[in-house]
Amino acid sequence: MSRPQVTILITAYREAATIGRALEALLPQAAGAEVIVICPDRETADAARAYPGVEVLQDPGRGKPAALNLGLERARGEIIVMTDGDVYVGEGALPALLAPFDDPQTGVVSGRPISLNPRSTLLGYWSHLLTDAGAHAERAQRDAAGEFFVASGYLYAVRAGLVKHIPEDALAEDAVVSHMVGEQGYRVRYAPEARVYVKYPTTYADWLKQKVRSAGGYAQPVIARSPLRMRSFWHEVAAGTGRALRYPRSLREFVWTLALFAARLHLWLRIFWQVRVRQRPLSELWQRVESTK
Repeated sequence: MSRPQVTILITAYREAATIGRALEALLPQAAGAEVIVICPDRETADAARAYPGVEVLQDPGRGKPAALNLGLERARGEIIVMTDGDVYVGEGALPALLAPFDDPQTGVVSGRPISLNPRSTLLGYWSHLLTDAGAHAERAQRDAAGEFFVASGYLYAVRAGLVKHIPEDALAEDAVVSHMVGEQGYRVRYAPEARVYVKYPTTYADWLKQKVRSAGGYAQPVIARSPLRMRSFWHEVAAGTGRALRYPRSLREFVWTLALFAARLHLWLRIFWQVRVRQRPLSELWQRVESTK
């Protein structure tokens, strides 16, 4: 059997209602690719098996890094694409994500998250600001300058063999993978046309849970000790304040931007206490966010 050029790993947990949409967006772009759904629950597995050619692996239930490790062990592709069962890609996303791998120095390629939340609400506005003026602008700038940055865990791809095992206590596995590859001398690239559509939290409690998982990962030793740095409270203040203040289109959105500054301060203080001081394990910090489903 010939080796497929691409393996697509989709991690999911209790996402029977959304895994179909994820697969229906990916499969037309994935001719010849190996598609693997990794999940612990029967409902999601059954929904995924309804799609011909999709392989389903039993997730051990120890968190996303462990699920991805299971997929990495099974994957046969030369390029490994990783995404989630509660998001879906845009048209042409997969070819755009794979194109930068024509350069042998490319190790990781990040897609571009697009918020599905309405900009007319406080948390919806925050999601647009953080994805557009925050993550998108930062990745585009760093990619153009040939600098290191962290790929988005909603949709990214890695050259096979560069990452064989992800630490199971990683809060932000996308950051860990990006650092592991960057420290081997490979570039992280950005594919802004590889769009992935994401529903973000609609309650402040869920927003905090999600951000503690993602931003908190940068405070863990595996990243904090790395010579490659992208994200910290002080970097966020220095690099993000100006872009954030230029983003509002109205007085209401300007007020919401100021509220986001307060929320981000709350977040970083919470991360400092829970990750740095208390050193809480992944099992306690990884809390399910229901409002993103």
